Amino acid sequence: MAWSIAEVARSSGVTSRTLRHYHSIGLLVPARVAPNGRRYYEEEQLLRLQQILLLRDLGLSLDAVADVLAHRDGQDTIEVLTRHKEWLVKEQLRLAGLVRTVDATIDNLKKGGEMSPDKVFEGFEHNPYEAEARERWGDEAVDASYERMRGWSDADAEKARTGYPRVHEGLAALKAKGVAVTDLSVQELIQLHYEVTSLFWVPTRAAYKGLGQMYVDDERFRQNLGNGDDTLVEYLRDAMTVYADANLED
Repeated sequence: MAWSIAEVARSSGVTSRTLRHYHSIGLLVPARVAPNGRRYYEEEQLLRLQQILLLRDLGLSLDAVADVLAHRDGQDTIEVLTRHKEWLVKEQLRLAGLVRTVDATIDNLKKGGEMSPDKVFEGFEHNPYEAEARERWGDEAVDASYERMRGWSDADAEKARTGYPRVHEGLAALKAKGVAVTDLSVQELIQLHYEVTSLFWVPTRAAYKGLGQMYVDDERFRQNLGNGDDTLVEYLRDAMTVYADANLED
């Protein structure tokens, strides 16, 4: 069975113009092109488009997407999709918990009741490292970080919420393919990592390299970031070092 470019555009939410661009750069070649120039797509192309959209959602550039897909086989596709699904499920559960908390608050306010603090803030994520951060870097630095957060735009808040997971997912896919940390696709993800980090504080070259080393040295960070894969955390550190040396100053 084949679908026209208009049908694929309507189903996927990707414009026909974008699909034609994907074709022109070799990222998504239609199953066939009719003599009148109309493009048609089959299941293989639909699945490839799904992969493209997932990788784009992780923040990868088109060049990086093309590189990942060029090195990917069926098993790798399943692994990447599984990791992405796990992140989506966790995010779904987190948001569902927040919805329940807000619903309970609305219901309680309508009834004129009171809620205990643990119920008011149920489902909200808390920073378990704040006390340690205050001890390590001082109250002034931590308070300055919170002040920066208060000035976030909606776009900043969204980047802070989703940026790091996008970086980690993207790096895992590239590392699995043996892509060097100096590669542009890796460095574009590290650029996103630096941008997210800079929403909280702006690290110098030495500080950013130190942050990468802390990820490796601190077991808590190593476990959270690598989810059991220490080599992924080391890959992140090495990529951060390359980025810092090329782009940052002390």
